Amino acid sequence: MNHREPLKSLLPTEPFELESGLSLIPRVMLNLTIHRADKSVALIDEWKLKRSLIDYLKKSHSISVPEEDIKVFKYRDLKKRKREDPVARGSLFVLDFEFLSKKLRFCGEDEVEREFTEWRKGIVAEMDGMELNLEGVKFKLSVEVPKADDFEGMRKEWEEIAAFGSRGYSRSDKQQPDTIVLRGVPSRWFAEPRVSSKPSMLVTHTIFSALGKIRNLDVGEDNDIGEAGDEDSGDLISGLHCKIVVRFEGHKDFCNALKVLCGRSLNKQGSRMRADYDVTWDRDGFFRNGRSRAEQGKRWTPTAGAGSYKSEGSGWQSQVSRLSPEDARRKRFRD
Repeated sequence: MNHREPLKSLLPTEPFELESGLSLIPRVMLNLTIHRADKSVALIDEWKLKRSLIDYLKKSHSISVPEEDIKVFKYRDLKKRKREDPVARGSLFVLDFEFLSKKLRFCGEDEVEREFTEWRKGIVAEMDGMELNLEGVKFKLSVEVPKADDFEGMRKEWEEIAAFGSRGYSRSDKQQPDTIVLRGVPSRWFAEPRVSSKPSMLVTHTIFSALGKIRNLDVGEDNDIGEAGDEDSGDLISGLHCKIVVRFEGHKDFCNALKVLCGRSLNKQGSRMRADYDVTWDRDGFFRNGRSRAEQGKRWTPTAGAGSYKSEGSGWQSQVSRLSPEDARRKRFRD
């Protein structure tokens, strides 16, 4: 099946089917930052916070959000933090778009994106700066759409870089971006079934080919804890997630793919887990400036055969990501 043609006409509230039982399901993700709004030193009650947000969205916007779709992470050592510092951060996910999908179907093709964006902006504007009274303890909420879900914001960024120049993209470099970086997806969803739990180059290529013609591909472990180091999360396990870098043949395929990946989560058929990944465009020329080759040298140790590399720690074998997909496929079946 040719998936590329429907990409242009895909509504922001519609899912997109991939290979290997994977699908991209639409979402609105809101980043939450919670500050104290009074002199109280009481700890934030996570359950009360969630119930307050759920009730507000239901009454004010007719949006149903289950408790499990609100993630709250409290910062450690709250007594040592300054009063102006946040006490917690989190994310809120809207996944039920039935009411909005009906409305968007009556919009013209050029109006769909604008209507959806304006609807999302309206919710953010109303929630940002909102004061929450959790049974006498007051907190102030800051809300924003993550950069990974803002396609138009990213497009504006690379257009400005092309015009004024920045790292990796000088003014004389007329080449438009063509590479996507995806982080926070389960490694086993891109692995060969019953062979390994580590991501496979071939499986990954097959999955992302539904979004456009691929020129280069790189897959590796993603163990960056980011902000989690200062939070009571405690759920980071090395090797569970992978980072995928995809370079498409052209800017058009790149744009279509990034637009579909923005504002969506990854779902696996038969799994109750949802991967709320982070996606962006490659600002540093991952494949173009050879940085990936240097990073790969740290990650892999050569073994027998020109096309196979082996991880020093885990024994994870993978095809050399610098090869073209066709070469990788030929070498894999030759071994």
